[in-house]
Amino acid sequence: MSADMRSCGVGLAVLLGVVVLAVAIALVSGAYPLALSDALGVLLDGPGAAGEAGTVVWSLRLPRIAAGLLVGMALSAAGAAYQGMFRNPLVSPDILGVSVGAALAILAGLPLAAVQAFAFGGGLLAVGCVYFAASRVRHHDPVLALVLAGIAIGTLFAAGISLVKVLADPSVQLPSITFWLMGGLNAVRPDDLAVALPLFACGLAPVWLLRWRVNLLTLADDEAATMGIDVVRLRRVLIVCATLTTAAAVSIAGIVGWIGLIVPHAARLLVGPEFSRLLPATLLLGGAFLVAADTLARSLATVELPLGILTAFVGAPAFLWLLARQGRPE
Repeated sequence: MSADMRSCGVGLAVLLGVVVLAVAIALVSGAYPLALSDALGVLLDGPGAAGEAGTVVWSLRLPRIAAGLLVGMALSAAGAAYQGMFRNPLVSPDILGVSVGAALAILAGLPLAAVQAFAFGGGLLAVGCVYFAASRVRHHDPVLALVLAGIAIGTLFAAGISLVKVLADPSVQLPSITFWLMGGLNAVRPDDLAVALPLFACGLAPVWLLRWRVNLLTLADDEAATMGIDVVRLRRVLIVCATLTTAAAVSIAGIVGWIGLIVPHAARLLVGPEFSRLLPATLLLGGAFLVAADTLARSLATVELPLGILTAFVGAPAFLWLLARQGRPE
């Protein structure tokens, strides 16, 4: 085994330990604190554990922890896939497009499955618009064209969200839409996880199986095609899968920004850019990050903080630090 592989294995083992630590802290922290031994005893007793501790662990905290792991993994993996397929480190999962679809479904009073379907459609529409607009720009750097197209389309979809808020019933629909805009796991129920879990699996499984081929998308399209890769088809598959996982995440957690942008960058610092190593590191780091952020959101103050706001406070400075670090001369 090469030193590089051993180093990657150590890094993944450390990240797995970080996930376990984040879950353990989340399990015992909150408005009803528990000793770790009591929490483990409740887990060993199973879902039928009696008492307040059993209710807190099995009905409240475990669903939130599971949702945090799934949403963090989904958004971070989608971000890594977007950045790899577009050869652009500033690309992240399209949250605005997904949220427009979700907001329209809420406005129409549709159930969760329909919210996810609308979110998926909105995300695909937004990504398609960005990609099409960038492809029409000639004689400019393609990365810059993609970033500028993303800003323009993002502004358009942000206006769409504002319009939906204006049209919403202020006493019934507007509070629900506001939840999507701020993000949070406080409303997640086990039934929501049961609906979202198949979508997570359907979105993440193809990305995992294709992780060896994603590296070839870092090459020019002509070079990748000479190696037997159908670049257009592979990119379309990755877009659909990444958008599906993003839609499933946003439909149960609302807008939780910066994870799909910052976590893949942090994972690259640990295991390098090779996608077959980057993807598992991104999954572990994204899950741990969101579970830790949710624990802080419900523990820092007497009122639970919106999760999307907290991740923005953490993600934006971290991204600026990464930009400064990567811009330093060796």
